[in-house]
Amino acid sequence: MKKQTILAVLLVLSVASFAQQAIWGGQNTSSPQINANNTVTFRLNAPKASVVQVTGDFLPTQQVDGQFGKHDVPGTVDLVKVSDGVWEYTTPEALKPELYSYSFIVDGFKTTDPSNVYLIRDVASLTNIFLMGGGRADLYKVTNVPHGTLARRWYQSPTLNMTRRISIYTPAGYETGKKQYPVLYLLHGMGGDEEAWIALGRTVQILDNLIAQGKAKQMIVVMPNGNAAQEAAPGESALGLYKPTFQLPKTMEGTMETSFPDVVKFVESNYRTVNAKSGRAIAGLSMGGFHSLHISKQYPDLFDYVGLFSAAINPDKAVKSPIYDDRDAKLKTQFSKNPKLYWIAIGKADFLYKENEAYRKLLDNGGYKYTYYETEEGHIWKNWRIYLTEYVPMLFK
Repeated sequence: MKKQTILAVLLVLSVASFAQQAIWGGQNTSSPQINANNTVTFRLNAPKASVVQVTGDFLPTQQVDGQFGKHDVPGTVDLVKVSDGVWEYTTPEALKPELYSYSFIVDGFKTTDPSNVYLIRDVASLTNIFLMGGGRADLYKVTNVPHGTLARRWYQSPTLNMTRRISIYTPAGYETGKKQYPVLYLLHGMGGDEEAWIALGRTVQILDNLIAQGKAKQMIVVMPNGNAAQEAAPGESALGLYKPTFQLPKTMEGTMETSFPDVVKFVESNYRTVNAKSGRAIAGLSMGGFHSLHISKQYPDLFDYVGLFSAAINPDKAVKSPIYDDRDAKLKTQFSKNPKLYWIAIGKADFLYKENEAYRKLLDNGGYKYTYYETEEGHIWKNWRIYLTEYVPMLFK
């Protein structure tokens, strides 16, 4: 008995010691600090640094050349050393309501803020986040409303001969009821996965809040992995903890579109869904918009609602797939079936703007009805969250 008591005491001391390590492992510096006037102060304790900067989407953007042409990236600004080892920067103006991301750059080395535990992964990059509430940004908050359930499920894709992971949101009350629900299939962009719309898009919070406010119908939201060569998000498959990469095989060459009925079959076999065109919507950003465009015209009886968010439109000229053949004829068939909503949204500074403009002209020439929504800025998550908050209330009316 005495031996057991000693062991128990040692265990308690060990746990306490570990907890103390966790406590003292952080910094006491307050960062980011949202001030009463809605300016934000960033601080970093870096006593040996020569130059400390912060970069983030709260700063004016700058244009750089990239793989897909010129695009906007966040600017940078210097912090000032204000005390022994502590560097500081306060935004000169109040920030507008929004979910913001940022990183520090210390002597040229980009790093996260050790005083802020809230991080988001975008492909292979980690950035800190903070939320400035008010207006539309309140939809991105967890609020005191009935909450839906987020599940990560595994499904078998016979087309891909692979077991794959998928994220599925069900609205509050789904588990205890018998009601059938319409379904929104929400697709991510290149480099993303089945986690992207959850973490970066705030989908769960947006759906919970819009439904609670009576602005959106209760619905199931299905977020598949659009990289047909992937089982699941990085770190969530049998491949282990490998470094994520931006471009993956089998993304925009027809495989995703060909295999998509496997996703619909799994959802409609395992959830209480409205199994009709009027009960299905599809939308996606960038590559996901490309998939939404081509899936919806390939299977014209599946979706009554289509959303293209900053969508890539045209396949690479080197790509050969029956999915992309006879585009004009397939569009004619799709629109002859009178989809209830065909929604196109893009930012004025988006590198895909002209491609979308040409696509809208093609639709205009065909007499095809669509709704167009334009915002400022470019190919960024700020816009895609806005588009989701605008698109969801129009569904299943």
